[in-house]
Amino acid sequence: MIELAPSILSADFARLGDEVRAVTEGGASVIHVDIMDGHFVPNLTIGPPVVKSLRQVTDLPLDCHLMIENPDEFIPAFAEAGADWISVHQEACRHLNRTLHLVKSHDCLAGVVINPATPIQTLSEVLDIVDYILVMSVNPGFGGQKFIPSTVHKMRRLADLRSERQLTYRIEVDGGVGLDTIADVVRAGAEILVAGNAVFGHGDPRKNAEALLKAATEAAMIKV
Repeated sequence: MIELAPSILSADFARLGDEVRAVTEGGASVIHVDIMDGHFVPNLTIGPPVVKSLRQVTDLPLDCHLMIENPDEFIPAFAEAGADWISVHQEACRHLNRTLHLVKSHDCLAGVVINPATPIQTLSEVLDIVDYILVMSVNPGFGGQKFIPSTVHKMRRLADLRSERQLTYRIEVDGGVGLDTIADVVRAGAEILVAGNAVFGHGDPRKNAEALLKAATEAAMIKV
């Protein structure tokens, strides 16, 4: 099942509730929340209070992507604020196995994220723990970046590994996802599509969400 997860990083924060409602009407089924600490990535965004506010305006799953150092310190606060999914970076976790179990202990789906330069082999020992794997198709930190084509092979390899090992994790992609790249990532195996600028950057977010979902669904039907 293909799902669109609009990233509020590109939304108008003065109208955040309205923006979330618009993309929901456009078919979005997950809301992606980018958490940045100014250390792990060169940007500073939001914390648990905004997640708590979002929880009051949507029933959709809140997918909190922690681009932060020491995620173990903050996982409980995000879970308490209303996060449904919490993903952590392989590069930020000293004890990845323990961190993923910490997420699950707070009744959230646990995801692991890899940056463009991180090989998927680094995840081999946690593939049976994670609920989803987020492949970064740009270097994290800012919205509106250009898609890195070489990341497509990671999605394809993760799909192959899932089949070979009879696992159930889902594959998510984040970075430069738009009408020009969405077919490629879907055909490679991505099922949860994070899009920020392509949804909120221009025009009507509801119509943009509809167009992206339509293109993704059509690509899935002719997947090779």
